Amino acid sequence: MPYLVTSGLRAGLLAASVLLAAACASAQNGAPVNAPSGSYPPPLPPAVPGAAEIEAAVRAVLDAQVDAWNRGDIRGFMGGYARHDSLVFISGGTLRRGWQENLYAYMRNYPDQAAMGTLSFEDVDVRPLTPEYALAYGIWRLRRAEDEPMGLFSLLFRNTDDGWKIIHDHTSAAP
Repeated sequence: MPYLVTSGLRAGLLAASVLLAAACASAQNGAPVNAPSGSYPPPLPPAVPGAAEIEAAVRAVLDAQVDAWNRGDIRGFMGGYARHDSLVFISGGTLRRGWQENLYAYMRNYPDQAAMGTLSFEDVDVRPLTPEYALAYGIWRLRRAEDEPMGLFSLLFRNTDDGWKIIHDHTSAAP
């Protein structure tokens, strides 16, 4: 299915942007500026129909990615991403577009099982935004013989003909 920039995609990206902006703005001193008493954390938006099923499906994608990574299967790990040129991956000051380009980057950066290490996702939160879009964020960690890099990730998922797939990945490493 071609991924055209549709009004649904725009709406999903806008919703994710608003949630991320609100979260960033409210982080100052642990509470939002001018927040009425008792309003932090901010209330969740109204429940999305099928939210529990969406959350379970997104978590299943993340679990499958961890399993594939820990088997040394980068192509299997990439199965969680939308296989399309519109896929966006942002990390380390670099923006990469497209499934194939991201596959090549993973293969260059993780040439063998030792470089890949053992992946885990921790403190994962999944927020269904609409019946078609969901936001997931948390901590990633690699355990390798020589080091233990870790960082944060936020992922925008879209419900596609092939199931829930990542269409936007913003991953950062801790210093």
